[in-house]
Amino acid sequence: MEKLSRDSLYSLEEYSGLRDRFRDDVMVHKRNRRLPLGTNATLYFEDRMTMQYQVQEMLRIERIFEAAGIQEELDAYNPLIPDGSNWKATFMVEFPEIEERKAMLARLVGIEDKVWLQVGELEPVRPIADEDLERSDDEKTSAVHFLRFELNAEQVQALKDGAPLAAGIDHDVYKVEIRPVAENIRHALLADLD
Repeated sequence: MEKLSRDSLYSLEEYSGLRDRFRDDVMVHKRNRRLPLGTNATLYFEDRMTMQYQVQEMLRIERIFEAAGIQEELDAYNPLIPDGSNWKATFMVEFPEIEERKAMLARLVGIEDKVWLQVGELEPVRPIADEDLERSDDEKTSAVHFLRFELNAEQVQALKDGAPLAAGIDHDVYKVEIRPVAENIRHALLADLD
């Protein structure tokens, strides 16, 4: 999947006029890229469009228009765009009450490594978590992680041939299994593998 460049972004002025429509398009697009894993965890699969939205919003909010500042945002968000043989996702551990969230993040240390995806009956794929910086320690995990799922050629071909996709978490404190992943999500994720 092509990475973002300065040429692929709207200027602040252009974005101001397009923002409402672009945001609506992105929200519709994201519906097919959101995979709830039980009631308290979600994978949000990223792609070029979701990252362009993030960059455009950061440039807008911070009023960045200089080349160096734009490049910094591109350098931060381009690594979250899939490379054609992988999926990249923001993994959120979501507990609405503050005290419950603190307690559960302490109990869920390592959950980011216990997420899995499985194509058909092939070997499950475990993520490479938080390549940019460590978000867990021995006492607690973070509510947000960035995951990369690398697929081999056999897995990619099986998906293209119609194999179902499954997902889950097998942490001692939080277990969930989704079989199969909804077809609209599976179909959206296939586009990341070209």
